[in-house]
Amino acid sequence: MPIAKEINENRAMPGTAVALLTEDRERLSELQNRLEATRLGRVVFSNVGFPSGPTDTILRQIQDRRAEIVVVDISSENAQRAIKTIELIQANTLQLAIFANGSMQQPATIVAAMRAGAGEYIDRDAGSEALLEALTRFSANRARARGGAGKARIFTFISAKGGAGATTAAVNTALALQQAHGDVVLVDFAPVGHAQLHLNLRPSFGVPDALENLHRLDASLLDGLMTTARDGLHLLAGPQQPYQSIPTPAELARLFDVLVNHYRYVVIDVSSRLDPTTRLLSDLSNAVLMVAQTDVVSLWSAGRIHGFLEEGGGHNRLRLVLNRYKKIPGLSDEDIEHSTRCKVLWKLPNAFHAISPAIDNGSPVVVQEGQEISRAFRSLARALAEASSTPEDGLDLVYAQEKPDLGKKAAGRLIVSPARAGQ
Repeated sequence: MPIAKEINENRAMPGTAVALLTEDRERLSELQNRLEATRLGRVVFSNVGFPSGPTDTILRQIQDRRAEIVVVDISSENAQRAIKTIELIQANTLQLAIFANGSMQQPATIVAAMRAGAGEYIDRDAGSEALLEALTRFSANRARARGGAGKARIFTFISAKGGAGATTAAVNTALALQQAHGDVVLVDFAPVGHAQLHLNLRPSFGVPDALENLHRLDASLLDGLMTTARDGLHLLAGPQQPYQSIPTPAELARLFDVLVNHYRYVVIDVSSRLDPTTRLLSDLSNAVLMVAQTDVVSLWSAGRIHGFLEEGGGHNRLRLVLNRYKKIPGLSDEDIEHSTRCKVLWKLPNAFHAISPAIDNGSPVVVQEGQEISRAFRSLARALAEASSTPEDGLDLVYAQEKPDLGKKAAGRLIVSPARAGQ
């Protein structure tokens, strides 16, 4: 798929910065080839020989080249030298991940390498697949470490059933975040992208283009793929025709590694999509917000989706957003949570008379003042933005009903805490 001509084709290939250390020159060439084959990492430093002490210039060069990972090759003949190198790197560098590359036939060496400080142990006789999996885990974990500066929070909206309102919730929450904080991107991973219709946009590029150009994706190229909506919200649009390709974990990790370093908030709409991509996106997210209604089919489906996400880590961050909510006698929040195995996170009032024309006109309801549904979306966005992070990469928000302001009914504030998920 072509990309706008003004985008530079000769930009340096981005990716995780990797340093390679080995005592075998032939092994160094093999490591370089394996790393290049992953298309997820790039060599910034390589050396035949290990550092001899804390002041060795090798350590300084690794840090000067801004390496993020050091791969230490372990020889079967003299594993102890490599183990001591891992200990040396661990003790004298900051924020460096260490991958050990050695034989899988020596359990004692594997244990020693991990104890010395290696976060990954890779089979030195395997192809690029094992290294790719390790890099993917590193990128995914880094994308989820959003407590640091410049790392975006990711919120994924999923529909319990068709027509539940996930796209509407994603679009309005993204706009509310943009109005209050800026630097927000809405990413449409639905099977057919509808977010552009909600925003009255005609995008030229989108998610398929980003996935097909990951080998050269950086901030400038990413900007070229975006469509700007009102208030400066960026949209990475979904496909305008059904898109059959399913991105690999490495491809998603690469895309979101760029996104979380470029934006403050990433809002994803997967709509009714239920496939491995949805599970991976949920694993990458701080909060997975499943939009449902208080009818039998919607709640039944919500419970099944919870089961689907149990195979990944996304279920720990899964919460219910009840759309078009109205109180039903005999149906309590506890009943809903018991039947779906999901905590109720938020309640959006029934405002079909306002939502329907807003969608038809491409003017999201959150930009309209004086409506209860608009205040509900803004309150949800504020709660998500103000939440503190938990050690499990989720959000810690307090669920409490806000007091009415001058007689107006206000939206509730809620809490997402993976540690309490499923209890």
